Amino acid sequence: FLHINKVEEQSDCKILDGHFISPLAHYVPDIMPSESITARFQFIVPKRWNSKYKPVCIHLAGTGDHYFWRRRTLMARPMIKEACMASLLLENPYYGYRKPKDQLRSCLKNVSDLFVMGGALVLESATLLHWLEKEGYGPLGMTGISMGGHMASLAVSNWPKPLPLVPCLSWSTASGVFTTGVLSKAVNWRELEKQYYTQSVYEEEIIQMLEYCGTDSFKMGQDFVKNSPSSVDNLSCLDLNSGILHLDIGNKVRSSEVGHCLSRNRNNLSSSTEELLVQDAPKMQCVNQIFSTSTSNANFSNEQNHLISRKNDSLQRESLRFMKGVM
Repeated sequence: FLHINKVEEQSDCKILDGHFISPLAHYVPDIMPSESITARFQFIVPKRWNSKYKPVCIHLAGTGDHYFWRRRTLMARPMIKEACMASLLLENPYYGYRKPKDQLRSCLKNVSDLFVMGGALVLESATLLHWLEKEGYGPLGMTGISMGGHMASLAVSNWPKPLPLVPCLSWSTASGVFTTGVLSKAVNWRELEKQYYTQSVYEEEIIQMLEYCGTDSFKMGQDFVKNSPSSVDNLSCLDLNSGILHLDIGNKVRSSEVGHCLSRNRNNLSSSTEELLVQDAPKMQCVNQIFSTSTSNANFSNEQNHLISRKNDSLQRESLRFMKGVM
């Protein structure tokens, strides 16, 4: 239930202050700090409507936008003057009156607080939209600046009816801001990594959320081959030095020696050749890769399995980096 605490008459508008209990506190108890459970809003309506319609725009706060003054002064009042459109300003969880006592300004204490904020705003926006519809207001829309625009996008995408959306200075994802942008240093990535490895529930939950879309990846490979230039078929123009192939062993192996090594079977190596290989140990790597016996085949198979295992570990690390992007 929504409660109106105060109604204030202004020269150009009427300002209503209200509150309600966030639905997220009902669906996921104890996930929100006690200060954030009560959602507070301010409703700025014109004194007289100039048509049969009563348009309302819900404004969500951007980063660092505490309380209502900024949105009321810079957005709501000009909209009443120019378009006779009402504005409903919802205060973000963790901001203004909803800020936890031990939180410093806009700095959220935990990464999870950002997800809680988003989930709460989606449900709270839906509550306000239902209330506005019930009270006969419309058409309805949503907007926000920066983080407010992103949160408004989340809220509108979860509303079952067509709804105008104007996200300002926003984008479809906020991942770059936290991974490579201005807030990348504000996240304690080492602590997150430690929690991920020490508490298996994180890994179990995250891995279930990850999906490998092999069809699209395969199609991308086909498209690449189909559209690649014909010069790719000829590798003679490529300058591949030994360092690229990890064969840079300091002292260069003479071509005659390598040809001699490759032309003979390992079981029939002369003692002089074996002496040479013992003296120059790094060259053994080259020979061991070429010659194969039953034992070496088994070792090679083990190496393949080890490489596959390392590749899986690498893919998991890639997934972790991707989840950082999601956060």
